[in-house]
Amino acid sequence: MLFVLLLVFQLETNAQIDPAHCRYPLGMEDGRIKDHDITASSQWYETTGPQYARLNREEGDGAWCPAGLLQPSDTQYLQVDLGQLTFLTVVGTQGRYARNSGNEFARMYRLNYSRDGLLWKSWKNRLGDKIMKANDNSYASVIKDLHPPVISRFIRLIPVTQVPNTVCMRVELYGCPWHDGLISYSSPEGQQMYSSPGYPIVSLNDSTYDGVHERRKLSGGLGQLTDGVIGQDDFLVTRQYHVWQGYDYVGWKNGSLGSGHVEMEFVFDKQRNFTSMKVHCNNMFQSGVKIFSSVSCSFKPRLLANWEAEPAEFHTVLDDRNPSARYVTVPLGRRTAKALRCRFTFADMWMMFSEISFQSVFNSSPSATNPSVEGQPDNGNTPVLIGCLVTIILLLVVIIFLILRCQYVCKVLEKVGLPCYERTRSRHHFLCLATALLLLSKASKPRNCQSLSPSACGGGYAEPDVTQCTPHQCFHNSVPHYAETDIVSLQGVTGSNMYAVPALTVDSLTRKDISVAEFPRHRLFFREKLGEGQFGEVHLCEAEGLPEFLGEGAPLPDRDGRSVLVAVKQLRADATNNARNDFLKEIKIMSRLNDPNIIQLLCVCVSSDPLCMVTEYMENGDLNMFLSQREMESTLTHANNIPSVSLSDLLHMSVQISSGMRYLASLNFVHRDLATRNCLLDRRLTIKIADFGMSRNLYSSDYYRIQGRAVLPIRWMAWESILLGKFTTASDVWAFGVTLWEIFTLCKEQPYSLLSDEQVIENTGEFFRNQGRQIFLFPPPLCPSSLFELMMRCWDRDIADRPTFEGLYQALRPHVALISVILGRNMVS
Repeated sequence: MLFVLLLVFQLETNAQIDPAHCRYPLGMEDGRIKDHDITASSQWYETTGPQYARLNREEGDGAWCPAGLLQPSDTQYLQVDLGQLTFLTVVGTQGRYARNSGNEFARMYRLNYSRDGLLWKSWKNRLGDKIMKANDNSYASVIKDLHPPVISRFIRLIPVTQVPNTVCMRVELYGCPWHDGLISYSSPEGQQMYSSPGYPIVSLNDSTYDGVHERRKLSGGLGQLTDGVIGQDDFLVTRQYHVWQGYDYVGWKNGSLGSGHVEMEFVFDKQRNFTSMKVHCNNMFQSGVKIFSSVSCSFKPRLLANWEAEPAEFHTVLDDRNPSARYVTVPLGRRTAKALRCRFTFADMWMMFSEISFQSVFNSSPSATNPSVEGQPDNGNTPVLIGCLVTIILLLVVIIFLILRCQYVCKVLEKVGLPCYERTRSRHHFLCLATALLLLSKASKPRNCQSLSPSACGGGYAEPDVTQCTPHQCFHNSVPHYAETDIVSLQGVTGSNMYAVPALTVDSLTRKDISVAEFPRHRLFFREKLGEGQFGEVHLCEAEGLPEFLGEGAPLPDRDGRSVLVAVKQLRADATNNARNDFLKEIKIMSRLNDPNIIQLLCVCVSSDPLCMVTEYMENGDLNMFLSQREMESTLTHANNIPSVSLSDLLHMSVQISSGMRYLASLNFVHRDLATRNCLLDRRLTIKIADFGMSRNLYSSDYYRIQGRAVLPIRWMAWESILLGKFTTASDVWAFGVTLWEIFTLCKEQPYSLLSDEQVIENTGEFFRNQGRQIFLFPPPLCPSSLFELMMRCWDRDIADRPTFEGLYQALRPHVALISVILGRNMVS
């Protein structure tokens, strides 16, 4: 039963696609895609057939080669059946090298795709181009991102040439399963918003829709509402370059459709039980845009059936205070259907969507899989029930074996000096079991290196043996008491992380230890919601008269006459007494911090409910967003006014972060969530380390959620934090090394971006076993070799061998001075 629940949980949580992380090899290279699933329009010889079109493989004569010289007018193709609907994001190609005996490759290719094998569509990028650049030689692989991505089961790669030529190809496809199951949606076409004269027209059309566009109606395809790109709060701001304003949203004007609603139909690959629908809506009400006021969804069990009479209806709570875009979750009551028709009712002049997804599971009932037998008695259930009982018995045997195994290994660990506390032993056994079952659910998957670059994997990647799952190799929501720190709670009541501090320090703090003043809450004006937790929220606010209130020496940026932005953590009215006490503890902890590179508590509002704490907020936002929108400084960036940063800037940022962490370490405070998302930046590139990145939906993919509750930043965590629950200054040093890696990649990708969360966890097991099979982050191209060596020291397996923050600060400062001299810049560290 637990196995089934874990599997259902996995299906439902994976329904939301993130193109930045959906980049796993689909099986050409490692053989998961079988030979019979790879076909072609022709082949030169038997030894250059389609089955040899596997990236980095040299079987046969080394690649697939179509027959004869390829002509410019030819449409020879290599076809791959992925076996299921797949969200395809990347294509990798090579030519025929054949151990240095071949020199044929495709310089260009087109991509066709089909969801059913019958209707084929041509891929084109966001600017309308259909041809992708491929290879310049026969041996190097070329990786191309698909913008927009493709949702399909069948893929055809069609080599293109401008002159008659011989071509050969090897291929890998990258993406992830499309668990939504949605194969098409129909809707009215998006419309144009006409603003004031002299301003550009805002086009809110579905520009990547791959279905039929006829009579102002879209039908039979998918487009921007399923591409994984979430629109921003301001619908005029886009996430893509060189596109028009409003590109990320599809929008309609109230009254233009002859009714007060927008009707959409959704068709799925098979009959499903629907839990909910998530619709990402814009709510920029100052411009007449709001989320829908209500929605009514009808269900159709089969495509040829009638719509069921009783729809599912949902009324939203409209918000005229918070202009942030947000997901609206519409409960669908576990209704069974293969098609849905939803009518979204306008709440204002405009309604805009950027993404729609569904949470569902397959309906495997006999009536769902074979409609012709509806109404007939089912006399074949007995074998199924027997099979279920046998499965349950086998699972119980496995559970008993794993519990006994965990007990045995725990005793072995204690003999070699690793702690295994009695009071946490039973909890560890249960969680070890849960982790083992999750691994068992993946046991049928081939073991492969989930990386675009095989060399980055140290020669291969092996999943750990399930029987080696020890109590210390499993996640747990709370952790044992360690001498170094008392882990109060990883996540605070507002969703932000809480600093870990020595237990006696927290217990000895009293109300008089709060050295900040009470601020009039009516002088705080809401701007946007930054994040939220179980019992609280983090808001971006303007604080009226705050500099005068704080007086001389206040840690506020140069305002130039503008309002002061602050972050306000607020406890919600439904908070428990424990949450209230934790919130006051957090205030006490924050009130002790006073460093130029640490976000400071400015004032509080605790004389009445809701309780609030007011901290600094930097106008340039967080470092992750700042760097990801910039390129390295060069003549090209200067000539084209492209936002850029220099190597000296990056080093200056690194020194400041090390300085702030040096201060925390001097107080025996452990941050536990150091990353670029938790570093705020002002106009002068001054860094202040913050603590509320965990609460922000923008960075939800950076955290691993444990059974729907606690979240952990596993890609930044030291192995002992993941396996032993041990958070110390040394584990913060590990996270600092990952933060340096982020900085010198300009935050263009997530750490271990080609590994799933489960594989990141398994990789920490390799650190535990210490057999030399650990996967490390690759050196950033912009990073000096001496600095990467410093990162590697931060990731040392032995805690005692990692540098201190004082040592890191002293090691980084000379880098800044050297680069500053070279560039003739006067940087202050």
